[in-house]
Amino acid sequence: MLFDLFRPALFALDPEQAHRLAIRALSLLPARPPARPGPLAVEVAGLAFPNPVGVAAGFDKDAEVPDALLGLGFGFTEVGSITPLPQAGNPRPRLFRLVEDEAVINRMGFNNAGAGVALARLAARHGGQGVGRQGAGRPGVVGVNIGANKDSSDRTADYATMARLAARHASYLAVNVSSPNTPGLRALQDEGALAGLLDAVIAARDEAAGQGTPPPVFLKVAPDLTPADVDAIARIALDRRLGALIVSNTTVSRSGLASRHRGETGGLSGAPLKAMALRRLREFRKATGGAIPLIGVGGIASAEDAFERIRAGASLVQLYTAMVYAGPGLGGAIVKGLERLLRESGFASIAEAVGSE
Repeated sequence: MLFDLFRPALFALDPEQAHRLAIRALSLLPARPPARPGPLAVEVAGLAFPNPVGVAAGFDKDAEVPDALLGLGFGFTEVGSITPLPQAGNPRPRLFRLVEDEAVINRMGFNNAGAGVALARLAARHGGQGVGRQGAGRPGVVGVNIGANKDSSDRTADYATMARLAARHASYLAVNVSSPNTPGLRALQDEGALAGLLDAVIAARDEAAGQGTPPPVFLKVAPDLTPADVDAIARIALDRRLGALIVSNTTVSRSGLASRHRGETGGLSGAPLKAMALRRLREFRKATGGAIPLIGVGGIASAEDAFERIRAGASLVQLYTAMVYAGPGLGGAIVKGLERLLRESGFASIAEAVGSE
């Protein structure tokens, strides 16, 4: 109700300014405990999620409000993308609302304050101590999405550095090689490059974890993939025993858009991505044979959308763009709707519903 009241004023602002205002407002909320495990509780990669609805990377780039988001009822949140060194990102304007399409185009370019700032905040959640996965300190699943600096001479080394630095502060590490806004980054999804990058990330993570339990590694992929790409990525993910695949990032395709911003360069997210992201999810489910958990992202704006993604093979789902139009209370509404849909469909658990279509 509050979001509906303030939405016209927010939409009168530049999108990036409105986003900063939203982060500020969340940071001022009274502390609330995270969601408790209930009928939607699910385990993925050894992590216990109280429900399968999470916040996608990009919303909380610098780990400013993970606990506020968990307090709104989300089952988990993913901060970042975070790079080893601070970077300003691409020139403004770089974020565009496509209101008629319920979509967003962004070309942010991994703008963030760098690993030192974000990881210090995550360490503070646990009294300055690293936790690996889930341990002492504030509860809740908080993943860290890692990236490379745009001007890096060795991007694989950047990912390894981030894995080493973040391993003790992350419930899981999400390797982002699928953003369209850093030139050449998506080339790291190619079979040879991806295998070498993941090997470096896993080795760095294990080194940092020492005798502790290392956080699982997730891989975030683009929706703009060929069937051969899907098969190759699936093989690599299975061979490296990744914790999950996040399907998918934003798309560079444009089709049937009505907004005047439809020609802007960048990644498209929101309602127009829904069909493509669902199709990729089904393809990865088939390619992996259900042997690796999938996280559905892209165009999810309702409990029905989330349940469709779960039945197509996703163990978890993530939101971002839909919250631009419906507000941060959307996560809690989807959780309630999923409880109803699960009950009406006769499934005893989310795990039972995964891949049941």
